[in-house]
Amino acid sequence: MTGNQENQEGQGNQTTQGPKHKRNVTRRKVVMAGGAAVAAVGVGATVAATANAGQTSTTKGKSPTASPTSTSSETCYKLTSETTEGPYYIDADKIRQDITEDREGIPLTLRLKVIDNETCKPIRNAAVDIWHCDALGLYSGYEDSSTGGGGGTPPTGTPTDVPTGTPTGSPPEGGGGGAGHQEPTDDKRYLRGTWRTDKQGFVTFKTVFPGWYRGRCVHIHTKVHVSGTWTDAGYEGGNTCHTGQFFFDEESVLASAEVEPYSTSTTERTTLTEDTIYDQSGTAGGLLKLKYKKNGIAKGVTGTITMGVDPEATHDGTDDAVQPGASASASASASAG
Repeated sequence: MTGNQENQEGQGNQTTQGPKHKRNVTRRKVVMAGGAAVAAVGVGATVAATANAGQTSTTKGKSPTASPTSTSSETCYKLTSETTEGPYYIDADKIRQDITEDREGIPLTLRLKVIDNETCKPIRNAAVDIWHCDALGLYSGYEDSSTGGGGGTPPTGTPTDVPTGTPTGSPPEGGGGGAGHQEPTDDKRYLRGTWRTDKQGFVTFKTVFPGWYRGRCVHIHTKVHVSGTWTDAGYEGGNTCHTGQFFFDEESVLASAEVEPYSTSTTERTTLTEDTIYDQSGTAGGLLKLKYKKNGIAKGVTGTITMGVDPEATHDGTDDAVQPGASASASASASAG
């Protein structure tokens, strides 16, 4: 299985065809095992485009604190918030930077940087996964189970075939509820991809602005894998040091909602402040810095952020833990996607 390959600065001895994504079976079993939300282990992620914003002075073994007198060599980033993996992650998939395929929507360029939060040094050759729903809320691989954003005119009138009796069995997972990984229900893989960071810790993806679905605000999922090996067969071994999500400010989401096909969605939208996964900490919790022309968002958006990670940690995002700021019931109902 191969993906569309693109040149990237600082990729070292990358082959022309590009590696297939392959992970060891032990880690794969852990990822597929399921689970809901994982509590945030710390906050932090600072926008790459504004190097001084959110920087703090760190000392090994001590909590980061602001230090206006620190030199640039002493300033660093806090850990980026960990979140749930959600049920729609597919491991060992597409090695590519352009993940758009045939999906319609506002063009989005996502430029990410991965650094060691303690040393401030960029992490090169890390494998970064991203995946998200399309403009109408559908996830590839799960079109039957993801809620989607609908479209057209909602049905009217009173249903004539009203079910009777008491429901039995467990409710279906997917959409706005359900915890734990689900197996794919179709072979589509749009809006999913993996690429490697360059020598400066940067990785860039081409995609579309995500839509929304029941119970969640607009977001993109991500994982960062380190300490593995890139070979002709793919990325092998290592550990998943970060599982998180990127978020979009309300102004940009409202602007996108005026553009087709987003404007055809009939699904009630969950706002950024209502979301139970986002921890309300701004860029520290994964809020992207977005750049686009005012009144011209349809022409394209650029999103940037720096992820401060602990390369020695393991965060698969599959632990059953309540998200920050959310009750147990609310966290469970919003853990999908």
